[in-house]
Amino acid sequence: MQPFTQLTAKAAPLDVANIDTDQIIPKQFLKTVDREGLAQGLFYDLRFDADGKEKSGFVLNDPNYARAGVLIVGDNFGCGSSREHAPWALLDFGIRCVISTSFADIFYNNCFQNGLLPIALPAEQVRALMSEAKGGNHVFDIDLETQTVSAPSGARFHFDIDPGRKEKMLKGLDAIGETLQAASAIDDYEHRQALQRPWLEPA
Repeated sequence: MQPFTQLTAKAAPLDVANIDTDQIIPKQFLKTVDREGLAQGLFYDLRFDADGKEKSGFVLNDPNYARAGVLIVGDNFGCGSSREHAPWALLDFGIRCVISTSFADIFYNNCFQNGLLPIALPAEQVRALMSEAKGGNHVFDIDLETQTVSAPSGARFHFDIDPGRKEKMLKGLDAIGETLQAASAIDDYEHRQALQRPWLEPA
């Protein structure tokens, strides 16, 4: 998993509440367990019309927000069914951080397991950031170490994050990576078990 320390990137405003995981990545794109290539399906029904042509009114189709790395969204982002493909698709598109007032619990947890930083802020702060992202300068700074979001105007907001999750994000550790930090201790244990209980070893 790629570590997250600091991010300076364009922020795209998607001022819609209750975006569920089926809107983030529709079911027809869930046939793969490969994390690459899912960008094509991200917000598919919002980005494309029935003929597969880009909708001009959708923010991520706007050239001004090309290669956006931050997404500022409405309340309750990532609700609906549990699918890890949702953060995968966002990351494959290039989005490393999502800012909202609230996130669905499963989506929120999946973000941390995949290196996507979900930031929850009070409504008035999200509105302020949303307003700036709609303006002429779209470049925001996200600093995980100091837990701050800085807007183009200089406005700076602090966000809360669980210390354990923060540490793993900074180091780029998912659940497997965290376990592998204890690899030598695990190997020692397995060796002791093999000596003490040889009958448990496979033939």
